[in-house]
Amino acid sequence: MAETQDVVETVKQGYAFEGPAVELGALLVDGTPNTEAAVRIPLSMVNRHGLVAGATGTGKTKTLQLMAEQLSAAGVAVFAADIKGDLSGVSQPGEESEKLLARTRTIGQEWTATGFPTEFYALGGQGAGIPIRATITSFGPVLLSKVLGLNDVQESSLGLIFHYADKQGLTLLDLKDLRAVITHLTSDEGKGDLKELGGLSAATAGVILRALIGFADQGAEAFFGEPEFDTADLMQERDGKGVISLLELPNLQDRPALFSTFLMWLLADLFHDLPEVGDVDKPKLVFFFDEAHLLFDDASKAFLDSIAQTVRLIRSKGVGVFFVTQTPKDVPDDVLAQLGSRVQHQLRAHTPNDAKALKATVSTFPNSSYDLGEVLTQLGIGEAIVTVMNEKGAPTPVAWTRLRAPQSLMAPASAEQLAATVQASPGNAKYTEVLDRESAYEKLAAKVQAGAEQAEAEAQAAPEPKAEPAPRARKQDKSMVEQVVGSSAFKQFARSAGREIIRGLFGAARRKR
Repeated sequence: MAETQDVVETVKQGYAFEGPAVELGALLVDGTPNTEAAVRIPLSMVNRHGLVAGATGTGKTKTLQLMAEQLSAAGVAVFAADIKGDLSGVSQPGEESEKLLARTRTIGQEWTATGFPTEFYALGGQGAGIPIRATITSFGPVLLSKVLGLNDVQESSLGLIFHYADKQGLTLLDLKDLRAVITHLTSDEGKGDLKELGGLSAATAGVILRALIGFADQGAEAFFGEPEFDTADLMQERDGKGVISLLELPNLQDRPALFSTFLMWLLADLFHDLPEVGDVDKPKLVFFFDEAHLLFDDASKAFLDSIAQTVRLIRSKGVGVFFVTQTPKDVPDDVLAQLGSRVQHQLRAHTPNDAKALKATVSTFPNSSYDLGEVLTQLGIGEAIVTVMNEKGAPTPVAWTRLRAPQSLMAPASAEQLAATVQASPGNAKYTEVLDRESAYEKLAAKVQAGAEQAEAEAQAAPEPKAEPAPRARKQDKSMVEQVVGSSAFKQFARSAGREIIRGLFGAARRKR
C-alpha cells in the first residue's frame, strides 16, 4: 500500500504544472484510475514535439483526437492527416452514452458534447476537401527524389536540373514543366546545355524522365500546380478556438511516399515562412504526422538530414510536431531524440520482430518502477504509458494512464456535413479554381516552334536552284532543317501539344512569397 501511495505522490508532484496543460487522463493504479493524480502535458512544452505510438487498434487515433480538441480549445491551431477518415468527426459534437459517461466519471472528466472548428483539405482536389497543391519549384529536388524513389546519384542530378531551370528562367510549376526541361536537355538542341551541367549524364536524365512519366501515370499531375497552398492558412482561430485542419488521404496504399512527402513539404514550408519566436506560452500550430513510418521508409540520407534539421529548428518558430506510428523504431534516432512527450499504447510481442521492437521501446523510456516489458503488452484500449517534458525541460515520471474520451464525434462526419463545411469555407473559393500561366513548358515549346517557323521561312525564301546543288551544300541544308523540325524535342512537342494543353489543367504556381 505504501508503495502504491508513493507512485501516486510521485505522479501528482511530477505533473503539477503551474501553467495551462493538455489533460491526457488519470494515473491507473491496480486497474483503478486515481483522479488525484492527473497526467498532462504543459501547453508551453507541446512545441518540444512528441510521439504517439502503439499497435493497430489500441487507440492512437482517439488520442490524437483528444489532444487536437484540447489544443483547439486553448486557441492553438492543429493540422493532422486523416488517414482513415475517422478524425472528421471532430467537427461535430460527440454522442452521449451511459458507457461513455461511466468511463469519464472514473477518471474525473467532466464530459460535454462539443464540436470544434474544422477545415477539410484534399491533395490536388482528389477527395471531398479543399484542394492543396504545391509547385515543383517549392517542392524541391530532395523531396521530389524521395517521391520518385531516386538513388543518391540521381537525386544529385535532379538538383542540377533544378539549378539549370532556375538559371535559365524556366519556372517549374507542374510536372509537364519539369518533363519539358529534361526532354530539352536530352534532345539534340539541349546536348550543349547538358554538357555544361557537368555531372549530369544523358542516361541519368533519362531515368529521371521515365520516373516522372510513371509518376504522372499514377495521377500525380493533380498534386502540382497553381494556386499553391499558403501554409499560413493552417493557423486560423475562430471564436477563441484554434482551427483543426484535416487532410484527407484517399488511396494511401497506392502512393504512400507522395502523401508522406507532401506532408513534409507543408512542414518545411512553415519552417521557411514563420519568424523566430523562441519559447512561447503556447504553440502557434501543432502538426500531427500519422503513419510516420511512411516518411522514413527508403529515404536518402539527405532527406533524413532535412527532416531532422526541420524538426530540431521549427520548435523556435512555435510549431510542435507529433509523430504517430506503431513503434518508436519507425522514427530515426536523430528525430526520436528530439521528441519531448511520449504516449505509448499497447505493443504486441507475437513474433521475434515484435519482441525486438518491444525491447527497443522499453530502452527509450526513463527509469521507473514499472516492468515496462510486461506492462506494455498488458495495456487496454484507451490506456498508455506516458512521460512528457515538464515546464523546466526535465522528463516527468513514467505513468500508466487511462486516457480521457474525446468530446467530439468518435466516428466520421457524414458526407453532407463535410460537404457543407467545405462549401462554406473561404478557402474553397481561394483554391478550387485551377490556374495555368506561362512556365518552362510553354517557353520551351515556343522556342522550338519559333525555330521551326524560322527554318520554314528561310526555306521558302531561298531561290530555286538551277543546277544540282553540291553534295556539301545539300548536306548543310538538310542538317539545318533536321536540327529544328526533325529534332526529337520538336516531334515530342508537336505530337503532344493538344494533349498536354488539355491534361495540363493543373498548371503553374507562383514562386514562394
